[in-house]
Amino acid sequence: MIAISPRPTGRNWNTVSFASTLYLIPILDLLLSKVPSQWQAEIRLGLQEALVNAAKHGNNLDPCKKVLVHFSMISDHYWWVISDQGTGFVPPKERENESPKLPCEEGDCGRGLYILHQVFDEVQWNHQGTELRLCKQVKKTTQLPLVL
Repeated sequence: MIAISPRPTGRNWNTVSFASTLYLIPILDLLLSKVPSQWQAEIRLGLQEALVNAAKHGNNLDPCKKVLVHFSMISDHYWWVISDQGTGFVPPKERENESPKLPCEEGDCGRGLYILHQVFDEVQWNHQGTELRLCKQVKKTTQLPLVL
């Protein structure tokens, strides 16, 4: 079940929550509804990776646990804040004494993290590793979508 919370008056943020699942088509459609069409394929790929990580790795696909997404468009910036109810995650660059790796080097895949950093202009986790903040600016004149 997908729950959409009404937006409080005067706020630009919307909220959607859903039980941990990998069936993400309706959720992605909702999260991309205001994104310009030329950017949708690229951002869909990034959001899908983030939502899969939250449901699968954060919540272990436990249907009793929810994934919560706050999303907003402010000027030409699109924001998504994705939270899970898992135990947390330490992003690779924040792990002590660990050198940066290419995706799938030495069995530590990281393909999803690589995609997030390629698609979004800002990728930030909270200290507990249970909330991911993503931002994409879509009207840069020097930047075109990666996927057309």
